Amino acid sequence: MNDKLIEKVNFQIIRYANCWEDADILLEGLSPIKGSKILSIGSAGDNSFSLLVANPEMVIAVDINKIQLYLIELKKICIKRLVHEEALNFLGFKPSSNRTNVFNKLKNELSNEAKKYWEANINCIESGIIYAGKFERYFILFSHKILPCIHSNKTVQELFKIKPEKEQEVFYNKKWNTWRWKTLFKIFFSRYIMGKFGRDPAFLKEVEISVGDNIYNKAGRHLQSAEAQHNFILHFNLTRNFGNLYPHYMRKENYDIIQSNINNLQLHEGYAEDAITSFGKFNYMNLSNIFEYMNEHVFETTSHALINGMTKEGKLAYWNLMVRRRISAILPGKVNYEEDVSIKLTEKDKGFFYNQFIIDSLK
Repeated sequence: MNDKLIEKVNFQIIRYANCWEDADILLEGLSPIKGSKILSIGSAGDNSFSLLVANPEMVIAVDINKIQLYLIELKKICIKRLVHEEALNFLGFKPSSNRTNVFNKLKNELSNEAKKYWEANINCIESGIIYAGKFERYFILFSHKILPCIHSNKTVQELFKIKPEKEQEVFYNKKWNTWRWKTLFKIFFSRYIMGKFGRDPAFLKEVEISVGDNIYNKAGRHLQSAEAQHNFILHFNLTRNFGNLYPHYMRKENYDIIQSNINNLQLHEGYAEDAITSFGKFNYMNLSNIFEYMNEHVFETTSHALINGMTKEGKLAYWNLMVRRRISAILPGKVNYEEDVSIKLTEKDKGFFYNQFIIDSLK
């Protein structure tokens, strides 16, 4: 990561209260084996938790934003101490008026810094911490203020109604893809609006394409598919909640396994390459979309450092949103591009706004 980014971006807030990346394809692409060491970009913690289903020796969730680590720490204690239904209520997936009481029972297991932060921001817990991020507020602004100017709630629900893909395609083209949708969607998800209300403008510095057009086109392809009907990310984008479509780590069949392995998750503040110094070489890495924010020189330098911190035949997974970066393209002598699996998993990515999901493996 470029040090100048730290100077420009406010890392004293929760930027993401959820991971907006598909843990299902992450796990399928990496296929981590039992007893492995995994480095994972922290963000909101969701995908780092999901990696625990592989029964690894350790998952190191690393982030340069200590506030994000406070969020992961709270979620970790929540998963450790609460049964599935209680966790759904506490985190905000289901309604609850008892979150403060639950927090008071959990808080003494937090680090002093995390405890003080959440005591000072108890309102985020009362409202459900999965809604506490800047990016979540951006999505909520769209679904609450913009989408009602485009479609009725009935039309939104019709989008998620289970139906054959051909009917979904017809519905999108005849009823959903109106001039209002095209115009307001592109404006709201433009570089300026996204930089002001969603991501920081510094995160978009390397983007050279039209942000609004790119996301509109990606969304259009996905909304015409039957997969859209089951997509928890899209459901939040359009309805301000997940409904009954939970992210991977909060599905009952995964939650219990994650809970049994929760002590294998450790948190580390700093860059991804810093964690290598502290924990040694890793078998697998979940790098989120960190390369999106780097210029080509920083990307190359970081790639060398990460590759040197991996074991032989290790695997890396990462996403390209609007900036194309691929380690195997700049280090072909050391890294293989797993092209077939990358293309296959990209096609079924629930993070429909991403351009590419990449699996690279060391030679």
